[in-house]
Amino acid sequence: MLDAAMINALVMMAVLGCVIGIGLAIASRVFYVYVDPKVEAVESALPGANCGGCGLPGCGANAAAIVEGKAAPNSCVAGGADLAETIAALLGMSIEAKEPDIAVPDCTYSVAEAKQKFVYNGISDCRAAALLSGGMKICTVGCLGLGTCVRACPFGALTMGENGLPVVDREKCTGCGTCERVCPKHIIKLSSVTRRILREYTTDDCIAPCRRACPAGINIPEYIRQITLGDYTASLSVIKERLPFPAVIGRICPRFCETMCRRTLVDEAVSINGLKRFVADAEKSAGRVKPFMAPSTGRQVAVIGGGVEGLSAGYFAARLGHSAMVLEASDKPGGLLRKAIAAERLPQAVMDDDIAGIREMGVTVKTRQIAGRDFTVDSLLADNFEAVLLATGGWDSRLGFDNPKTLAQGPVAGMALLIDVLKKEVPVKGNVVVIGGGALARQTADACTAAGAASVTFLLQEKTEAEAGLPADMSGAAIVLNAAVERLYGTGPAVSQVEYTDLATGQPVRIEAGTIVFAAGRFPELIFARRPEDTTDDDGVIKLPVQWQAVPPYKTADAAGQRGLLADGDPLSDMDAAIKAINAGRKAAACMHMLMYGDPLALPDNLLSPDAVVQTIDAVFGVLPKPRMIMPLRGDAEVAAGMEREAGFSETAARTEADRCLKCGIICYQHM
Repeated sequence: MLDAAMINALVMMAVLGCVIGIGLAIASRVFYVYVDPKVEAVESALPGANCGGCGLPGCGANAAAIVEGKAAPNSCVAGGADLAETIAALLGMSIEAKEPDIAVPDCTYSVAEAKQKFVYNGISDCRAAALLSGGMKICTVGCLGLGTCVRACPFGALTMGENGLPVVDREKCTGCGTCERVCPKHIIKLSSVTRRILREYTTDDCIAPCRRACPAGINIPEYIRQITLGDYTASLSVIKERLPFPAVIGRICPRFCETMCRRTLVDEAVSINGLKRFVADAEKSAGRVKPFMAPSTGRQVAVIGGGVEGLSAGYFAARLGHSAMVLEASDKPGGLLRKAIAAERLPQAVMDDDIAGIREMGVTVKTRQIAGRDFTVDSLLADNFEAVLLATGGWDSRLGFDNPKTLAQGPVAGMALLIDVLKKEVPVKGNVVVIGGGALARQTADACTAAGAASVTFLLQEKTEAEAGLPADMSGAAIVLNAAVERLYGTGPAVSQVEYTDLATGQPVRIEAGTIVFAAGRFPELIFARRPEDTTDDDGVIKLPVQWQAVPPYKTADAAGQRGLLADGDPLSDMDAAIKAINAGRKAAACMHMLMYGDPLALPDNLLSPDAVVQTIDAVFGVLPKPRMIMPLRGDAEVAAGMEREAGFSETAARTEADRCLKCGIICYQHM
């Protein structure tokens, strides 16, 4: 038998157990943590390495970020394409092929070679050294050489080279971005085809003066360095990163780069453009050099206009992985360069060869295609083209046509140039919105009213009527000042609305429009896309009539502070150099890409613009004068026989001229 003490103990234990059980039950409710089964599933799929390569503290954090949409299904750098597809399937998503990101150092001289401000004996960490006036180098953006990126790399893909700069093992690099995050000078960055095409230079970049001056941003020091090494294929690959017309531009470029060449502080500029032509011509015997391309995205884009800008846009869109088609109204692509440059400077065969290189990148070029007759913007959008670029060029766009009035009708019904309205070559209807106008405003208003316009509204960027140059009597027309036109809207083949930003308040305003008139000698660059809110029906079929929007690409660096169509810095007649048209094509392709992926068309805050405060020098030391190689010229008889006036450099001359390059950074250069 149990005594009373034992019974009491058992009762107490039972009561205590009940109390603890009730407490645990309450605690489980109070402190219950819900774990999303999707997060659990994604975390289980991840390798569990917790390497931090995704930029997050472990696989659990990355799994949560993936489910929340803050990280991509392929954000795990330790996993491959199969893992990304598995995670996407868990989320009910599909993914496009992703090109690899590779870390690339962007610095010319190490601490050992560059001039120093002081000797640094502090903590052996680049971030610590950067706190002391930017480091021990005179250049405040250069590599500090202490190897912090090497120690931070979780995959052992970085080492310090003999020259004191980081060296990347491309086989081991996963593109995790750890090195980029720990570098205080941003000189080591992730790079890929897409990143390089979308990239606009910033004040953080170590960009040589010649490269800063080039409208296309070609890495001039690097392609010249490859010539000194005798690797002309590598040199041309560097050029084609930013230039689809190397042979053409090698003959006709205004050479903005050479005016900024630092050798002018010693003797004469390096013949940068002559060297470009040399490696472009070397391609004829060595075989076509194809630049790197991103994997196919399965997306289609169209470009209206087969001039230099349009072809360049198609080229860069193809390199971004998209299927690109260029529609040209004349019988041959090439635009103004076909008509305005003498054969002794630019033979047609040279133009044809560069265009053939663009076609070989997968760009489809269709000629004798006239907007409104053979296609419309909305028909292209209805045919599953996700973006359509308008790049019809300037005054030259109608040369060589028997009936230029056909082209005057414009690429979209209801869009017209002011000159065609004044010449009564295009109809106007409904509410007419004139973008710009200035001194011709009264004449324009009268012409539109006489043609049957219901109303006429002028949208002007200027703050006052005097600044806009408006006539004194503008009765009967509405004048809107401080207006930056940001977006156009339409349904089917016609325009319907104009959206502008009131620059005084920053507020967007939409007005109805049956006709839009551009007070310029060319149609502005516009990117058309289906409206995201009204694209497909429940079965995924594109709704008809297509509801579309049109936006301009972001501005060039020299007009970055401007807003809206026909702002200061925008071309009003045509590009003043083919190299600028090429950059406009790259910029437009980048904007089409960003628009398709829902990214904002915005420039970086620290954009490297012509008026940006950058380091430079006004003297060089330790460089002996070395005469510039002169481009050999052919005689009149040879030119009359169909040969080019400039003969081009021989290999010996090209190597000699390339050796004159000082291999500059921002302020560093090679003492020769």
